[in-house]
Amino acid sequence: MERIFLIGYMGSGKTTVGKLLAKSLSLEFIDLDVYIENKHRKSIATLFEEKGEEMFRRIESQALQEVATFEDVLISTGGGAPCYFDNMALMNRVGTTVYIEATPEELAARLQASKTVRPLIAGKSREELIPFIREHLAQRERYYQSAHIVYPTDHMITKKEIHVTVRGIEEQVRNRKKT
Repeated sequence: MERIFLIGYMGSGKTTVGKLLAKSLSLEFIDLDVYIENKHRKSIATLFEEKGEEMFRRIESQALQEVATFEDVLISTGGGAPCYFDNMALMNRVGTTVYIEATPEELAARLQASKTVRPLIAGKSREELIPFIREHLAQRERYYQSAHIVYPTDHMITKKEIHVTVRGIEEQVRNRKKT
């Protein structure tokens, strides 16, 4: 029985890396945001807009508690999930947590290239995005840094760089299981 939780800021590569890593480790991949969207039949953006951030975080925490009981899974969480309702403590207790770390500049570049709509950054220019990310990361860093594995991922754009990241995280996960 294995549970791996990928955490990190939006745009850090949790979903991209998660799908490949799950396949490599023969685990089922679950994107927590997709799980929530399927359960509520609404997009994350719509839930955020209709319910507000506080209620959305409660919905997210409940969904995390549900998937945290599944076995042989790799779960990609939303960027804020570790920071509310003792979610990080839950993930650390029931599985292996991996923080995919990137600089604010790298995250801004990835987010601007992304086609995904992200409620927290909608309408922000690159000049607004970097300070916003820097401030947000400062608030979240204590949660992220409490992960079992912290894996830096600057310059993860090409397929080759993504595969290097997946192999690096896989190696650290396997080494952690040995101890």
